[in-house]
Amino acid sequence: MRHSAQDIEWMTRALRLAAQGLYTTTPNPRVGCVIVKQGKVIGEGAHLKAGEPHAEVHALRAAGEQARGATAYVTLEPCSHFGRTPPCADALVNAGVSRVVIAMQDPNPLVAGNGITRLQSQGIAVTVGVCEAQAKALNPGFILRMTQQRPYVRLKVAASLDGRTALANGVSQWITSPEARKDVHHWRAQSCAVITGIATILKDNASLTVREVNTPRQPLRVILDSQLRIPIDAKVLQDGHALVAYAQGDAAKLEILQVMGVRTLHAPNAQGQIDLGAVMQALTAWPCNEVLVEAGATLNGAFLQHGCVDELLFYYAPKLMGHPAQGMFAMPEWTQMSEVQSLEIIDLRMVGQDIRLQAKLIP
Repeated sequence: MRHSAQDIEWMTRALRLAAQGLYTTTPNPRVGCVIVKQGKVIGEGAHLKAGEPHAEVHALRAAGEQARGATAYVTLEPCSHFGRTPPCADALVNAGVSRVVIAMQDPNPLVAGNGITRLQSQGIAVTVGVCEAQAKALNPGFILRMTQQRPYVRLKVAASLDGRTALANGVSQWITSPEARKDVHHWRAQSCAVITGIATILKDNASLTVREVNTPRQPLRVILDSQLRIPIDAKVLQDGHALVAYAQGDAAKLEILQVMGVRTLHAPNAQGQIDLGAVMQALTAWPCNEVLVEAGATLNGAFLQHGCVDELLFYYAPKLMGHPAQGMFAMPEWTQMSEVQSLEIIDLRMVGQDIRLQAKLIP
């Protein structure tokens, strides 16, 4: 269905507003709203934090009485249920808007078309699907959590042009440029959780915090540590906003971690390693919308083999590190090209002197 240039223009503005909540709305979706009357914006707003007013409420407050007879552009179907805030569909009805343009239907089973039905039952004209692809791209994790009960997982790799992530002796700092490392913080900031393996913590003592982006929220740091080897003084544990998943470990150490405020998850699989499925279930219940994996070749390979990855972020530095250096993914040997994993490149750009490539896995 073709949509008018005006509808696309105003919805694009609403999408820009929604993006203001990129780092802060979790676990709620990012939503923007623009209210237009006689070709002019009379109110607009964005949902910025869970528990605070939704985008429609901000926009309606700005519009006031002028909202009667106006058109509201919303990037996600207005909610129809009582959560932390009253239903936005009712707020639009009570304000007297005559038309609501919606980018996408809400995947939340508590809404899932009920908001649209509520508006239409009150005589309000509803148009759905304007800039739908862009709206979905803003909330991949929320959509997956609502429809498949799992978070959206991005896996980040920093490598040389010949696909190496560390020298044979383990040295890896720094392959990529300061600009590329800064760019990674934007992905951390919009993630609900950052996952790494114990080998990365023991080697680099990384904190995995967001430092290059101005945000009031830090992601949960998740360390997969099958033997509970993590040092108590590891940087990643120091503010307590961390989760250690383990298969077996010392009871006294577990108690110390818990006293520190660190959450622990006993998640062994049959081989005595971490059950990635159990970790994903725990993060879904947290709830987490988007997860970023920053790990080494072993854990990277495990995530791919278990089908836990939705998107790959490759940062390629203009360097060659040679055959003995370490690779990106520890995977079993394949003997046929039909066995290899195919990717769809969705973005390619320069970040400093490095190349950033985003790709999705093709089933």
